[in-house]
Amino acid sequence: MITRRRSLHLLGAATLGMASGRRLLAGTNGRMPDGCASVTVPCLGEPYVDIDEWRGQPVRHRYIHGGFKGTQARFSLYFPPKAQYQGRFFQYITPVPIREDLAHQGFGAHNGIGFAIESGAYAVATNEGGTDATATPGARVDPSIAGYRVNAAAAQYSRVIAARIYGPHRPYGYAYGGSGGSYRTIAGFENTTAWDGAVPYVMPCPMAIPSVFTPRLFAMRVLKDRFGQIVDAIDPGGSGDMYAGLNEEERETLREATAMGFPPRTWFAHQTLGMGAFAVLFDHVVRMDPQYFVDFWTVPGYLGANPPKSLLGARIRHKTVVTRVIMSNEAAAMGLPGPATAGRPSASAATAWENLQRRAGRAIPAGLELEEPPRGDPAGATILVRRGAAAGRTFMLESMVRDVAMISSSPTAAQAAHGVVAAIRPGDEIAIDNSNFLAVQTYHRHQVPTPDYYVWDQFRGPDGMPIYPQRPKLLGPEFEFAATGVRPLQTGRFQGKMIVVESLMDPDALPWQADWYRTRVRENLGSRFDDHFRLWFTDHAVHTADGWPQSPTHVVPYLGVLQQALRDLSAWVEHGVAPPASTGYRIDNGQVVVPAAATDRKGVQPVVTLTANGGTRAEVGVGQSVALHATIEAPPGAGRIVAVEWYFEGGEGGAPVIEKLADEQAKPQVRLQARHAFSKPGTYFPALRAILQRDEFVGTPYARIYNIGRARVVVG
Repeated sequence: MITRRRSLHLLGAATLGMASGRRLLAGTNGRMPDGCASVTVPCLGEPYVDIDEWRGQPVRHRYIHGGFKGTQARFSLYFPPKAQYQGRFFQYITPVPIREDLAHQGFGAHNGIGFAIESGAYAVATNEGGTDATATPGARVDPSIAGYRVNAAAAQYSRVIAARIYGPHRPYGYAYGGSGGSYRTIAGFENTTAWDGAVPYVMPCPMAIPSVFTPRLFAMRVLKDRFGQIVDAIDPGGSGDMYAGLNEEERETLREATAMGFPPRTWFAHQTLGMGAFAVLFDHVVRMDPQYFVDFWTVPGYLGANPPKSLLGARIRHKTVVTRVIMSNEAAAMGLPGPATAGRPSASAATAWENLQRRAGRAIPAGLELEEPPRGDPAGATILVRRGAAAGRTFMLESMVRDVAMISSSPTAAQAAHGVVAAIRPGDEIAIDNSNFLAVQTYHRHQVPTPDYYVWDQFRGPDGMPIYPQRPKLLGPEFEFAATGVRPLQTGRFQGKMIVVESLMDPDALPWQADWYRTRVRENLGSRFDDHFRLWFTDHAVHTADGWPQSPTHVVPYLGVLQQALRDLSAWVEHGVAPPASTGYRIDNGQVVVPAAATDRKGVQPVVTLTANGGTRAEVGVGQSVALHATIEAPPGAGRIVAVEWYFEGGEGGAPVIEKLADEQAKPQVRLQARHAFSKPGTYFPALRAILQRDEFVGTPYARIYNIGRARVVVG
């Protein structure tokens, strides 16, 4: 995402109201005026519209669907009635190509169409060129098509249609995308002029893959029996020393993961963290560097060449026979974690599974019942089909549940395995081997990049050189190029304005990466930095916009922060109204640390402090009342507290006591108190979730910004 050649085949005449026919044009400094650049791929073709109709749901809007002739590229546009339109559009950039009419699906606050229209905008979505435009490292497909070209082309053509609907004008445009979608949002914003502003969120850096996953997987293996005491130490009222009671290997493993940026508070979810997107990426790592998986077990300097006892004990090489193929519609009845419920479920994951089954036209394989299950934990192992119709083919095992090898709770990973597993029949012989999965867990040690990637400093000696053998190629930039089609990557050079939204408890896009990009932007913008850039961290938030709904006393959604960022960005670009300041923070050993007070922390999220009997920990008897006091503070200019949710006995899944604050109570700073008595002995973590909103939007489901305060109560 840096400077590159930007010679360009433009869209046809109808795309931009230019002279008819195809022309090769170059703008100032090679930047293309239509915002859709490529040096190797012919133009997308003339745009067309095949649906133009008014719809009433989720709100009244004019729906226009179309594409680009001769391609699979499709777009969906959602225009508000003229009286609601304020001259802008919001465009959601998806992490991977999906159907253009699914990008804004959702209910309530999650509905992108309703949010855009309430914000005076029309909504834009594309399929990023369709499945044929999807690239993997080394693929022959031009990754810039899905990376940003289709999105930029649709953005520009949407302006043509908007001018036809509302009259001559140039709509302001704002792109937003998370995770892999932030790669593509930044690629388009740094390399085109299709948008006036951008909101990348939960963003990785060029070195993210596979190194955001491997330290976590390493720690999950070594520390699997220690997470209870680790989490207890760092919870409110704990000792604060998460290393206490660990042996040397365990301490060093936890230090390594922490210094690489994994947020320690997120270990509370260790039982359900799983592999995340790594289930899809793992095979690509093996394919891109197969020799590593030999060297790991044989070459001095790699952990496997002189393995500790824990590594040897974890290695599994097992042969067995499949006795039954478990289908997705059978899993729940057998007490198995079905595809929509395994791991950390979300509405989007459930929808993806439904779509996968719909495309298959039937239930799909979810697991394999084995004649003899392997001993130990084979999660992440490679399953090789040794005998049967699928002989010679492989796929990943996610977990063992009793004698059933579960394929994956990730729709994308399951889709990748589907072609293999669908051919398996009872009686087929398989081999289960986790040697490669164990090896990849320390791959990050052998991928030490340039010094600006400071979390790798732990792997440098006093002379600044790596202390471990290094692989011949850094894989992270290869993965990002496959997602964007852009080299060099993430330069921090762009026109317009940007607000980055990052989560402080994200296990999949580690928080320090947003700081890394912020540094690039500052280097390039210099004295203009504060006029063009903000970075807002969201405390107690993870990778998914809706949080983890099953963990309401640990995690909050960041969706409201994202929506407020889009609204503040549009006011900043269009009217010069500066948004609230960036979050104050410091980097300490790979961790993003924010101040305790809202006035120092800044950003847009409230700060919640909860005490029990005046402290972070209270010890009481059964039936004895506990005094809970909460202080909630909004950062300057962020809004006011409009509601709270009390979880008196903490836990997960309990119904909260919701308290909507009256107008005279809803202020930037609120103090609340409550009393509660516990009827049974145990350790409880009562929690308060506070909700902040700007005055002009109070009462709507959008831009509601959450945070949590927690305390410990020990009932004896």
